[in-house]
Amino acid sequence: MAKAPDFDVVAAHKYFAASCFNRAWDLMEKNDRSPEDDRMMIALNQASLFHWSQRPDNSDKHRSIGYWQASRIQALLGNAVEARRYGEVCLSYSGDLDPFYVGYAFEALARAARLAGDEAKAAEYLAVAREKVKAVSRKEDRDLLEADLRSLG
Repeated sequence: MAKAPDFDVVAAHKYFAASCFNRAWDLMEKNDRSPEDDRMMIALNQASLFHWSQRPDNSDKHRSIGYWQASRIQALLGNAVEARRYGEVCLSYSGDLDPFYVGYAFEALARAARLAGDEAKAAEYLAVAREKVKAVSRKEDRDLLEADLRSLG
Protein backbone atom coordinates (compact mmCIF):
# COMPACT_ATOMS: atom_id res chain seq x y z
CA MET A 1 0.00 0.00 0.00
CA ALA A 2 1.28 3.46 -0.91
CA LYS A 3 2.31 5.76 1.88
CA ALA A 4 0.07 8.81 2.39
CA PRO A 5 1.63 11.90 0.80
CA ASP A 6 3.13 14.66 2.92
CA PHE A 7 0.80 17.27 1.40
CA ASP A 8 -2.89 18.12 1.33
CA VAL A 9 -4.25 16.02 -1.55
CA VAL A 10 -7.54 17.95 -1.74
CA ALA A 11 -5.65 21.25 -1.95
CA ALA A 12 -3.38 19.79 -4.64
CA HIS A 13 -6.35 18.69 -6.77
CA LYS A 14 -7.92 22.13 -6.31
CA TYR A 15 -4.70 23.84 -7.39
CA PHE A 16 -3.99 21.61 -10.39
CA ALA A 17 -7.59 21.58 -11.67
CA ALA A 18 -7.54 25.36 -12.05
CA SER A 19 -3.87 25.73 -12.96
CA CYS A 20 -4.01 23.19 -15.77
CA PHE A 21 -7.25 24.67 -17.13
CA ASN A 22 -5.75 28.17 -17.16
CA ARG A 23 -2.48 27.05 -18.74
CA ALA A 24 -4.44 25.22 -21.46
CA TRP A 25 -6.46 28.40 -22.00
CA ASP A 26 -3.25 30.42 -22.39
CA LEU A 27 -2.10 28.01 -25.09
CA MET A 28 -5.51 28.19 -26.79
CA GLU A 29 -5.03 31.94 -27.13
CA LYS A 30 -1.44 31.69 -28.35
CA ASN A 31 -1.22 32.62 -32.04
CA ASP A 32 1.98 30.78 -32.87
CA ARG A 33 1.57 27.44 -31.11
CA SER A 34 4.14 24.82 -31.91
CA PRO A 35 3.28 21.13 -32.26
CA GLU A 36 4.64 20.71 -28.72
CA ASP A 37 2.31 23.49 -27.52
CA ASP A 38 -0.60 21.65 -29.14
CA ARG A 39 0.31 18.42 -27.36
CA MET A 40 0.73 20.28 -24.06
CA MET A 41 -2.64 22.02 -24.52
CA ILE A 42 -4.36 18.64 -24.78
CA ALA A 43 -2.42 17.21 -21.84
CA LEU A 44 -3.23 20.20 -19.64
CA ASN A 45 -6.93 19.96 -20.43
CA GLN A 46 -6.98 16.26 -19.65
CA ALA A 47 -5.05 16.85 -16.43
CA SER A 48 -7.53 19.55 -15.45
CA LEU A 49 -10.44 17.18 -16.09
CA PHE A 50 -8.77 14.52 -13.95
CA HIS A 51 -8.03 16.86 -11.06
CA TRP A 52 -11.59 18.22 -11.14
CA SER A 53 -12.89 14.64 -10.99
CA GLN A 54 -10.98 14.15 -7.74
CA ARG A 55 -12.31 17.27 -6.02
CA PRO A 56 -15.15 16.91 -3.51
CA ASP A 57 -16.80 20.04 -5.00
CA ASN A 58 -16.83 18.67 -8.54
CA SER A 59 -20.15 19.22 -10.27
CA ASP A 60 -21.83 18.99 -13.65
CA LYS A 61 -20.99 22.68 -14.13
CA HIS A 62 -17.27 21.97 -13.78
CA ARG A 63 -17.50 18.94 -16.06
CA SER A 64 -19.42 20.97 -18.65
CA ILE A 65 -16.75 23.67 -18.65
CA GLY A 66 -13.90 21.17 -18.84
CA TYR A 67 -15.39 19.20 -21.70
CA TRP A 68 -16.28 22.42 -23.52
CA GLN A 69 -12.59 23.34 -23.32
CA ALA A 70 -11.65 19.89 -24.61
CA SER A 71 -14.00 20.35 -27.56
CA ARG A 72 -12.64 23.81 -28.37
CA ILE A 73 -9.07 22.54 -28.22
CA GLN A 74 -9.87 19.73 -30.64
CA ALA A 75 -11.60 22.22 -32.95
CA LEU A 76 -8.54 24.47 -32.84
CA LEU A 77 -6.44 21.48 -33.86
CA GLY A 78 -8.78 20.58 -36.72
CA ASN A 79 -10.05 17.33 -35.16
CA ALA A 80 -13.76 17.45 -35.98
CA VAL A 81 -14.59 13.98 -34.68
CA GLU A 82 -12.98 14.59 -31.29
CA ALA A 83 -14.44 18.11 -31.10
CA ARG A 84 -17.91 16.62 -31.63
CA ARG A 85 -17.31 13.84 -29.13
CA TYR A 86 -16.23 16.25 -26.41
CA GLY A 87 -19.08 18.61 -27.35
CA GLU A 88 -21.53 15.78 -26.80
CA VAL A 89 -20.01 15.01 -23.41
CA CYS A 90 -20.22 18.71 -22.56
CA LEU A 91 -23.90 18.71 -23.49
CA SER A 92 -24.53 15.60 -21.38
CA TYR A 93 -23.36 17.51 -18.30
CA SER A 94 -25.06 20.79 -19.24
CA GLY A 95 -28.70 19.74 -19.43
CA ASP A 96 -29.81 20.92 -16.00
CA LEU A 97 -27.51 23.93 -15.83
CA ASP A 98 -28.04 27.61 -16.56
CA PRO A 99 -28.77 28.33 -20.24
CA PHE A 100 -25.25 29.82 -20.50
CA TYR A 101 -23.69 26.35 -20.19
CA VAL A 102 -26.23 24.69 -22.46
CA GLY A 103 -25.66 27.42 -25.02
CA TYR A 104 -21.93 26.80 -24.90
CA ALA A 105 -22.46 23.07 -25.35
CA PHE A 106 -24.37 23.80 -28.55
CA GLU A 107 -21.70 26.33 -29.56
CA ALA A 108 -19.13 23.53 -29.26
CA LEU A 109 -21.28 21.18 -31.33
CA ALA A 110 -21.83 23.86 -33.99
CA ARG A 111 -18.09 24.50 -34.19
CA ALA A 112 -17.40 20.77 -34.57
CA ALA A 113 -20.10 20.37 -37.23
CA ARG A 114 -18.76 23.32 -39.19
CA LEU A 115 -15.25 21.87 -38.98
CA ALA A 116 -16.60 18.57 -40.31
CA GLY A 117 -18.24 20.41 -43.22
CA ASP A 118 -21.79 19.74 -42.04
CA GLU A 119 -23.27 23.23 -42.45
CA ALA A 120 -26.85 22.04 -41.95
CA LYS A 121 -26.03 20.53 -38.55
CA ALA A 122 -23.91 23.57 -37.62
CA ALA A 123 -26.86 25.86 -38.41
CA GLU A 124 -29.16 23.64 -36.33
CA TYR A 125 -26.83 23.76 -33.34
CA LEU A 126 -26.31 27.52 -33.75
CA ALA A 127 -30.07 28.08 -33.74
CA VAL A 128 -30.40 26.21 -30.44
CA ALA A 129 -27.46 28.11 -28.95
CA ARG A 130 -29.00 31.44 -30.03
CA GLU A 131 -32.24 30.47 -28.32
CA LYS A 132 -30.36 29.60 -25.14
CA VAL A 133 -28.45 32.90 -25.13
CA LYS A 134 -31.77 34.77 -24.87
CA ALA A 135 -32.35 33.13 -21.49
CA VAL A 136 -28.91 33.96 -20.04
CA SER A 137 -29.54 36.40 -17.21
CA ARG A 138 -26.03 37.77 -16.56
CA LYS A 139 -25.13 40.37 -19.18
CA GLU A 140 -21.41 39.48 -19.08
CA ASP A 141 -22.20 35.82 -19.75
CA ARG A 142 -24.69 36.67 -22.48
CA ASP A 143 -22.17 38.98 -24.19
CA LEU A 144 -19.46 36.33 -24.04
CA LEU A 145 -21.65 33.63 -25.55
CA GLU A 146 -23.04 35.99 -28.20
CA ALA A 147 -19.49 36.93 -29.25
CA ASP A 148 -18.51 33.28 -29.66
CA LEU A 149 -21.69 32.57 -31.62
CA ARG A 150 -20.99 35.57 -33.90
CA SER A 151 -17.54 34.13 -34.60
CA LEU A 152 -19.31 31.12 -36.09
CA GLY A 153 -21.51 33.22 -38.36
